[in-house]
Amino acid sequence: MSEDTKNPEVEVEETTGTTKAAKAEQNLVNANVSPEDFDWESFETGLDEDDRKEKAELEEMYENTLEELNENEVFQGKVVRMTDREVIVDIDFKSEGVISLNEFRYNPDLKVGDQVEVMVDKREDKNGQLQLSHRKARTLKAWDRVNEVNETGEIVNGLIKARTKGGMIVDVFGIEAFLPGSQIDVKPIRDYEQFVGKTMEFKVVKINPEFKNVVVSHKALIEADIEEQKKEIISQLEKGQVLEGVVKNITSYGVFVDLGGVDGLIHITDLSWSRINHPGEVVEVDDTINVVILDFDEDKTRIQLGVKQLEAHPWEALDETIKVGDKIKGKVVVLADYGAFVEVAPGVEGLIHVSEMSWSTHLRSAQDFVQVGDEVEAVVLSIDREERKMSLGMKQLSPDPWTDITSKYPVGSKHSGTVRNFTNFGVFVELEEGVDGLIYISDLSWSKKIKHPSEFCNVGDKMDVVVLELDVAARRLSLGHKQLEENPWDAYETKYAIGSAHTGTAVNVFDKGANIQFEDLDVEAFAPARTLDKEDGSKVKQGEELEFKVIEFNKEFRRVVVSHSATYRDEEIKEAKKAMENQQAPERSTLGDLDSLAELKKRMEEGN
Repeated sequence: MSEDTKNPEVEVEETTGTTKAAKAEQNLVNANVSPEDFDWESFETGLDEDDRKEKAELEEMYENTLEELNENEVFQGKVVRMTDREVIVDIDFKSEGVISLNEFRYNPDLKVGDQVEVMVDKREDKNGQLQLSHRKARTLKAWDRVNEVNETGEIVNGLIKARTKGGMIVDVFGIEAFLPGSQIDVKPIRDYEQFVGKTMEFKVVKINPEFKNVVVSHKALIEADIEEQKKEIISQLEKGQVLEGVVKNITSYGVFVDLGGVDGLIHITDLSWSRINHPGEVVEVDDTINVVILDFDEDKTRIQLGVKQLEAHPWEALDETIKVGDKIKGKVVVLADYGAFVEVAPGVEGLIHVSEMSWSTHLRSAQDFVQVGDEVEAVVLSIDREERKMSLGMKQLSPDPWTDITSKYPVGSKHSGTVRNFTNFGVFVELEEGVDGLIYISDLSWSKKIKHPSEFCNVGDKMDVVVLELDVAARRLSLGHKQLEENPWDAYETKYAIGSAHTGTAVNVFDKGANIQFEDLDVEAFAPARTLDKEDGSKVKQGEELEFKVIEFNKEFRRVVVSHSATYRDEEIKEAKKAMENQQAPERSTLGDLDSLAELKKRMEEGN
C-alpha cells in the first residue's frame, strides 16, 4: 500500500499521540523536570494533587457506605416523601430508599418526618434505586421482642385478627401468633367470634424457632390472678362460713361452684332437703347462689359446700300434731324391693315396707303395688322426730281379714281358693287377700300317691277346700281337699276284709313279690313272693289273672296284702281268719295270740 492510501484515522491518532508526546516533552523542558518526577496522573486526569486526594476520600467513603448496608441489619430511616404507592425513606445512604405503602397499612397515621425501621431489600433495582423493606425490619425486631418476653414472662398486647381452626390468630409485634381456644379463658368459650377485633393482654407460652410459630395465652394471666385470689380466699375459709359463688359446672353427682378463684363441690344430697334425680333440677350454669362451707381437707384444696343447710331442716317444721294412727298423704319418690319412700312434706319421708302394703302373707316387690310419682294415702305406724324416721302402712286402711276369721271360716266350712305356692309338704291356698291356708300333701287325695304337690295342681289353679283346723292366735288355717269326698277306704274296709277272696291281675312281678290290681282301680294290693306259689308248683306270672285272698288290710296306710297260695292251703286260711278275728276284737287278745301271729308271720315269710 502506498503512502497516499494510508488510513486517515491512523494518521490522526499518530498525529495526536505525537502531539501529546510533544507537549509532555515541552512541559518537561519548560518545568525543567526529569521524566521520572513528572506528574503523569495529573497530566492524564486533568486534576491536580488536591483534587485527586479529595476524590480518593469520597471514593473510600462510598465504598465504606456500601459495606455498612448489611441486608440482615435494621436501620433507622426518616420518611422524606410519600406518594400514592410508595414511601421515600432517607437512611443516610448515597440515595434514598423506596418502600411500598402497603407495608404501612397497620399505621394509617404515617406522615413525613416519622422515624421508621427498615432493612435493605435490594441495593439497586433496574432503575438504580435502593429498595427497602419495613415489613422485614418489623418481623426481625418482633422476633427479638417475642423471644425477650418469652424469657422474661412480660405481658404483651395483641390484636385478635381472625378465627381459625381450634382457636384465634393474634397480631403480636407484627407476628401472627396462635391463641388456642382452651387458652382464651378459664371458662369454656362457645362463641369465638365475639373476640375478633379486640385487643387483649397475652402471655407468650411457646415458641418454635424452626417453624417460626408463636403460641400465646390469655388464660394464663387469668389463672395467675386467680391463684393469688385463691390463696387469699383459702386462708380465710372456715366451716359454717356462708359465701356467694357462681355455678361453674353441673354433673350427675353434684355442682361445682366458683367462689372467686376457688372451686367447691355441692353434692347432690346437699342441694335440697327433698330428693332430686339430677342437680339440673335445682340450679343452672352461671347461676349465682349462696353456699355454706361444710368441710375441707387439710390443704383446703377440696371444699365441700351445701345449700340446703342454709334452711331449717324440714323435720323441724313438720306439724307437731302428726301422731301414730293418723292418715297422711304423700308422693312416692323412691322404690326399692323392700318398700317405698313417700314424701309427706318437703324433705320429710316415710317408709312403707312391702309387708305393710297388703294383708297378704305372700310378700312381693313394692313395684307390684306403687310406682314413683304415685300419690298415696297411708297410716302413720311409727314416728321418731329425733331420729327423723317415719314408718307408714297402706294395708291398715282396710280391715284386718283375721278380725272375724272364726265367723267367716269356721271349721268344717267349704270354700274356693287360689293356689299360690308349693312346699315339699303341701300347698298354700289363698281364700282372700291376707287369708291363706295350708293343705298338707296327705290331704290332697284319698287314693293318689303324691310325692310333690305339683303332681296334683298348678300355681294359680282354683281349688275347693274345707277348713280342718283354725288357730286365730297364730293366724294359721289348715285346709283339706280330699275331705270334700267320702273316704272310699271306708267301703274298702268291708269289701276287702281279711279272708275275703277277689280276682286280680299280677301287673308287676319282681323278686320280693307282685303288685295285684283288683276291679277297684284305687286298690292295688301286694302279694309277697312266698304267696305266689300255684297249686301245681309253678309261680304266678306277670299279667296272669288269678284268685287272691286278703291276709292284711290297713285303712290308715291304705295297705292291702294278699296271697294266692292261701286259696288252696287250709292252714293259711284258718290262720288268716284267726288274725282277722283278733284284729276285730283286740280287747280279747292275749300274749298267746300275739305269739301265734308272730309264728304265722314267720312261717309266711319262710314260704311255709
